[in-house]
Amino acid sequence: MMSLPEPMPSLTSHLARLAQRFGLSAKASQQALERASGLQLPFARLPEPEPSIFWNDGPCLQRLLELPRGALSGPVQEDKARAHAALTRLIRKESDFHCEIDLRQIDGLGGYGSDGISYPGIEAFAATPACRLVRIISYKDFLRALGTALPGFDKGTPIELRQASWLGERLYWAGEHHIEAFACAVAYARLRGLEVMLPAEVTDYRLDRAGVQALDAEYHAITMPAQAWSDRDFMALLLDTQVPYARLTLLRNAGNSELLLLEKREPTANAIGEGLKLAGAPDLVRYLRDLPQITRFKRGQPAPSSSAL
Repeated sequence: MMSLPEPMPSLTSHLARLAQRFGLSAKASQQALERASGLQLPFARLPEPEPSIFWNDGPCLQRLLELPRGALSGPVQEDKARAHAALTRLIRKESDFHCEIDLRQIDGLGGYGSDGISYPGIEAFAATPACRLVRIISYKDFLRALGTALPGFDKGTPIELRQASWLGERLYWAGEHHIEAFACAVAYARLRGLEVMLPAEVTDYRLDRAGVQALDAEYHAITMPAQAWSDRDFMALLLDTQVPYARLTLLRNAGNSELLLLEKREPTANAIGEGLKLAGAPDLVRYLRDLPQITRFKRGQPAPSSSAL
């Protein structure tokens, strides 16, 4: 019976065997792993998306699509270029034109709220003091508020909407001005059962499965607390090993402000990445895989009913 061919060894294991033969880096890699796993840093879990009507309250992964090359820092330009290419493959987007979308289906806004509070739905935001100033009492007031937020809507000017697979089924208006007027108009339309159909360009952002797999195959992608870059032991580890790396300021959370990318094909970098994970560093790939994924928006989905208000 013919035996199956043995699998090809990985590049890392091949390099490790060569290192052992010549007595070079196997010991150094083991020491790097031990030093990294023993680091005492304030690692914190990456925050999971919470229901919010504001687009920027969630993980802003869509920014990776247009990530400037200069956004990454690190000692070697070639390493940064490879890391940049890997990150820009994580997200893809598609845009579709819809002839008619019910205003009542839109439940998200661009930007942030002025009070810094996250709201789970349009109605909660429309009840705030800032929104009460809009004062929609009649249908005429409704048209005025909607026209303030969407100039030209009555002439068929398309509205720009977006959604992201990791933010659930929520449709977000892309506008960032007059958000109080827009929120009040949506809430009033729902309350009164007003059907207002608008043409819309919907941009859909999604995690690219192949891109996530490629990142996992090529890199340890871990988030580091801001304190790491002033920690004597961590910085000594990077300097002593001269390990190639790339780093990116990705998260607004001060506890996890940097993404660190270490190439798995380089034995010492791979060892440090494994050690940091043992020390408690959050794994970006695992985080991405745990994010919720949804089907794209389809015209004809039911609008929220006023009975749920």
